[in-house]
Order: sequence, then C-alpha cells, then structure tokens
Amino acid sequence: MIKGQCLFHEIPCLTERSSPISGKELQKKVFKKADKTIIVLYLQKFLDYNSDLFSFLGIEAFIEGSDLNAFIQFKSSQYIGAIPLRAPDTGKQIGDFVVSPRFTGKNRFEEYVEILDLLGSEINPEFIDSLPLASKKAFRPPLYLEAIKLISALEKLVKQNWRKFDNREIQSNQPIGQINWNKYISQSYKVENRLIYPTRKNFISEFHSEYSEIRFVYDLCKLELLSPNTPVRIRVPISKRISFLDERLYFHKPKITSKVSVKNADSFIIKETKEIANRILNYNLIEGTAWRVDFADVFEKFTQHIFKEIAKSTGGKFIPKLKINSNSRNKFQWNLNNLEPDGVLINDDLIIFIDAKYKSHFYNKYEHNETLKEEHRKDLHQILAYSSFNDAKNKIGFLCYPSNKIEFSMKEYNFSQMSFSNKIYMIGIPFKKEVIHQVKEKVAAIVNEFKTI
Repeated sequence: MIKGQCLFHEIPCLTERSSPISGKELQKKVFKKADKTIIVLYLQKFLDYNSDLFSFLGIEAFIEGSDLNAFIQFKSSQYIGAIPLRAPDTGKQIGDFVVSPRFTGKNRFEEYVEILDLLGSEINPEFIDSLPLASKKAFRPPLYLEAIKLISALEKLVKQNWRKFDNREIQSNQPIGQINWNKYISQSYKVENRLIYPTRKNFISEFHSEYSEIRFVYDLCKLELLSPNTPVRIRVPISKRISFLDERLYFHKPKITSKVSVKNADSFIIKETKEIANRILNYNLIEGTAWRVDFADVFEKFTQHIFKEIAKSTGGKFIPKLKINSNSRNKFQWNLNNLEPDGVLINDDLIIFIDAKYKSHFYNKYEHNETLKEEHRKDLHQILAYSSFNDAKNKIGFLCYPSNKIEFSMKEYNFSQMSFSNKIYMIGIPFKKEVIHQVKEKVAAIVNEFKTI
C-alpha cells in the first residue's frame, strides 16, 4: 500500500508478485484528478509515464482486473535502489518506489557492507538523472557505505610511501635559492635580521597538502562510522581498524577541502582513495536521484569467494570467470563468442563447474510458477552445458541461489545407454558472512567424497 508522501511503495528484490495496490485506492489518495470510471487507463498511463525509471530498477508491472476492481502488482529483479515517480493525472511527483535487499538482516545495508568489505570489491551504486527523490536521504545509499570503502583504501595507502615535493619558505643564513626580497627588505632594518633570508625550497615528504586533504575526509568518515548512524555490527569491528589508521595518520594535519584533485600521474590506489574521498565530500551536496545496486554481481563475487576457500581446504585450484572460447569461422550477429561460468574448481582429475544465480527460487520452493520453472530450466541447461567440457563419465556441478538458510539439494541425471551421469547440487547460500565456514565444510565433504568414487 501507499506509505506516505515520500514513499509510494517498497518491495524486496526478487519478488515474483508484490501485494496488489487497488486502483480505487490510488485514485482516492494519489491520482485525485483521475476519472475513477476509467481508472485502468490511468494505471496504464502511470506505467507509461514512469517506464524508463521502472526499467532502470528492473521492475515489471502488471495491471489486473477491470473498472473499479482494477489493481496493479509489481515484480522486482536483482536490483535494489530507489526511483521517484510521477502521477499520470497531474505529472507531479508522488513519492519514491524503493526496492530493498532480501536475504539480509533488519538493517537494509549492514550485511551487504560486511560482505563488500570481506570481498574487497568496488561495487558502486549506479545513478541516473531524474527528479530528486522525495525521500531525500531516507532511501539513499548510506554514507557509511562509502566510509567503509575509504577505510579499506587508506589501509592500502598508508603502507605505501606517498611522498611529494612540498614548496615551503624557510629562514636561511645564506642568499641562496628563491629569496623573497620584498620580505627581506621589510625586516632587514633590524641589524639581527640582515643575515636572515626568507627562502623558498622544495622538500620531499609525505606531509604534503594532498595527504592532509585525505586526512580531513578520513576524519569525516571516522565521525560517521563511530556514530549511531552506523549499525553496531559494523561499528564495533571497524573501530579497531580506525585505531590503526589513527596511529598511522597521527602527524598528518587535516586540511579543509571541498574537492580532492585527481591527477593522471597518481597511482591506482591513490586515485581510488581520492575518488572515494570526493564521493564522500559530495554526499551532502547532491540531491538524491534514481539509483540502483546490482545484487547479482555481489552474490556472484560472494559465491566465488566461498569456492576459493573450498579450493584451499581441499588442495584444489579455483578459477573464476573461465572463458570457453568459440572457434567458429562462420559467425552470425547472435552468436556467442564464448561461454563464461562463474567459476571452475579443479582438484586432481576432478573438474567442477559453478554457476551463481541471484534468483528467488529458494524463496518460492513450493510455488507453482511457470516463470520460475522456465528460469530454472535455463539455469540447469547452462550448468549441464558447462559440465559437458569435462571428459569424466561422472560429472558434478553446483548451482547456487540465495536463501535465508543453508540448503543443499541434489539431482542426478543419468544416460544409462552410455553409462554417463551428471550430479547437480543446488545450494541455497544465505547472504551472510558468518555462513562461509559452514557452506565450505559441506561442499568440501561433497568434493572429497566424489574424489574417492
């Protein structure tokens, strides 16, 4: 239902069908100038008005019913984010449509931030030009999201020797270098100053203005991360890392700035730190616009991290994003040049293909839904196709979905005439840092058991 002037509607990502919103209620509370006898036309006009933004956030809308009984439902994809919406009768802003994370804790971002910090991944929200969000800061990505990234970047930066030439004025007892003669004249009327020359010289040091600007932004991040705005489960572990940086940056004096200059000559880590710093400085200056984060990308990297750990514990090797190239000479526009599984686990003669899908199958396990069935059929065909590049008679593959608890389900497909079989394990992986060890142990046991066959 409509939840206030700032929020039009909120649903979790991977929702197959949201709760229905009555056209009659929309006409009464939002589309007040719409003719209620043709409310279906206004619902369609509402979707047309906002089609680009719905498409950006991966939202599909369905109008059901007719006349006064018409209602609208929404289907969400792998994206989370927020978009501002307009009314079809007046064109005026009516509130924000928000897609929140599923499979996470009560705080919509805390587990997401923990996982990004664990992975060391740079996954930034995407923004597009739009009306300002009616909710202003309420549904923007929180500042601590960027602050965590700056802490991670600074931990790398302080281990480097970031030194620059700093031009400073000193008092010299010899007239050598770039002397400020005007200043010398103004003070040389005193006998004791006649052999003191104000001279500018270059010194190479890490105590330069750019580092001081970064220190200023770090202080802003520190305030945010240790404030009540940041969830406790993030605030407590980050405090130890802040103590380390406080010690390393103790002698750097903060220099107030509104923008840190990014230079072509900067190394990768310096450039990354400066770009994050600028996003933090601009946080309160830019009004919120439509934004999204692709959780499928985060889940894929999270799954790859888990299988890297499994490879270590079983004495194997994990290769992420292995490309299987096509060598066809006669290529059409719709040809695929390569196949790319999310990962391959190699352990002695055992080759296992892994595919991560951020879809709602483990949330809708007992729902009769043709769309879910067709999506799973595609996923299954894909992992079976990857497994075909393994010459073992008994093959194994892992198809990973997000879930609110750890779940394992195995399907075996046999080709009895040729004595071939293919085992596909479907794994429900909670989007939480603390499940890694348990998932790792269960998958490692399956791998070790399969090696003995």
